[in-house]
Amino acid sequence: MNWKTTETDPIAVENLQDGLGLDSIIAKLLVGRGILTIEQAEQFLRPQLSSLEDPFKLTHLKAAVERIGQALDGNESVVVFGDYDVDGVTSTVQLVSLLSSLGLKPRYSVPLRLKEGYGMSREAIDRVLDGEVPDLFIALDCGTNAHEAVAYLRELGAEVIIVDHHQAKVGVPDDCLIVNPHVFDAAEAPWRNLCTAGLVFKLLHGIIKQRRLAEDDGVKSLHLRDYLDLVAMGTIADLVPLQDENRILAWYGLQHLRANRRPGVRALCAVASLSTSQPLESTDISFKLAPRINASGRLADASKPIELLLSHDEQTCGGIARELDAINCERQEIQHKIVSEAEAYVEAHFGDFPGIILYNEGWHPGVVGIVASRVSRRFHKPCVVLGCEGSVAKGSGRSVAGVDLVQLFQRCDDLLEHWGGHPMAAGISLPKEALGAFRKRFMEALADVCPEGLPEPVLELSAWLEVKDLNVDFLDALDRLQPFGQENRQPIFGLQGMVLESLPKAFAKGGSHYRFELPSVDGKQGLKGVAWQMESMPPVGKAVDLALRFDWNYWRNARNPQLTLLDWRFAK
Repeated sequence: MNWKTTETDPIAVENLQDGLGLDSIIAKLLVGRGILTIEQAEQFLRPQLSSLEDPFKLTHLKAAVERIGQALDGNESVVVFGDYDVDGVTSTVQLVSLLSSLGLKPRYSVPLRLKEGYGMSREAIDRVLDGEVPDLFIALDCGTNAHEAVAYLRELGAEVIIVDHHQAKVGVPDDCLIVNPHVFDAAEAPWRNLCTAGLVFKLLHGIIKQRRLAEDDGVKSLHLRDYLDLVAMGTIADLVPLQDENRILAWYGLQHLRANRRPGVRALCAVASLSTSQPLESTDISFKLAPRINASGRLADASKPIELLLSHDEQTCGGIARELDAINCERQEIQHKIVSEAEAYVEAHFGDFPGIILYNEGWHPGVVGIVASRVSRRFHKPCVVLGCEGSVAKGSGRSVAGVDLVQLFQRCDDLLEHWGGHPMAAGISLPKEALGAFRKRFMEALADVCPEGLPEPVLELSAWLEVKDLNVDFLDALDRLQPFGQENRQPIFGLQGMVLESLPKAFAKGGSHYRFELPSVDGKQGLKGVAWQMESMPPVGKAVDLALRFDWNYWRNARNPQLTLLDWRFAK
């Protein structure tokens, strides 16, 4: 892996350092993120909810608010239909909760992933409606490409609103209201990269504004901030860029998540062993809360986490949270087995190919997306992993930096039954008999897109440090850059010429996780660190360069600085 150091303008770094009294490394990290002026730095370091733009600036949002207002005034029947991932679940909970608070009794549902697949299929619509056609059908985190489903709903007599952030393949459905910045709004709009949870928060903002103007007493007790915990969960879990409005919503949402006012969130944190005595970080959502929500949609029914987050009963929430935890444990077992099989197959059969297409009839379609992510990361190749549902191969793709899955799938569109998603992650289904043609076309498309081969994996260092820089004050300063995530990645630092004095010790099953310690400095014990899933560790007594993260380790209501080793090389 190539190591690359982020280049920054020293004059811009000095201006931020002097103008805001920042540590020089923090100023360098800001400039490396494209934050060049004092005004930009202040906005980044001190996010303000007041900086959120007027929700009615979003194309079609005002019309959507007015239509929902008619439903409220006329006590109409409403169905809210969300996706089965964290973004869809938290979006659904937000809207159902608000509409319920304003006197409606909306029905809600998500697709049954294993039976109905992604989005607004006719099968899912028939199940949800169950013979009762609503006045208004609101689709969240899906629908942008659901031309046939929208036409079907309109034939039945339901009006349709879609709030979504997925890209349109070919136009958008007719005769419905669509709020989707990727379709209608300018690329530079600060709300452009909101996930659906963020877009629904803007929708709620618009509804509350409208109802206040209409002097609706029902909104007097409503506080928009109370939905921020849900927005943070959806935003961070959906891997959207944590910039502009996403950063504001995620930053405040994590504070509200820590407050745990929602019984369902408290129960979920309890089974995930998250303590409110410590600050919550984006990784707590990514690795602890989100997997427990997603596991239900992958293996069972994603309406369970919706019930959890809507419930006000502590006992009910505790029971559902324990059920989600058990489903997640089952998911981990299934996933571990499939990852082992997939990696062994790749090593045996895909060494000379630029991409990876894996299919196995025994693999559970609900976990293949996670498997694709692991395999893609390990072999640094775009990867599609497919399981079987009847006559259909169904699964997910994950890509590597510089390779757009959407572009690849567009070139295979005639072979696919359904596909959709983002440049780095997408869902896909196709007839089993088309697998051979799809493998061939995918590899050809990849060769066309990357004629000189795949981009070489790069480890980007934010800065080179001295051991003396790794102190508590620096960690506190680093915390101001949180939450970390897409396009605001946690900094990776380099240490040059380190000579370990003690052998790293393997721990946990499998022997690929290690604990290590930096050499002592001025008689003080060296900082301790961990290394996850490392094939090898630095030897004792030889000078090496280390690439690592520096953060807090919270344990038993105490916090201590900790290093996480990502890569190493012999010093030059």
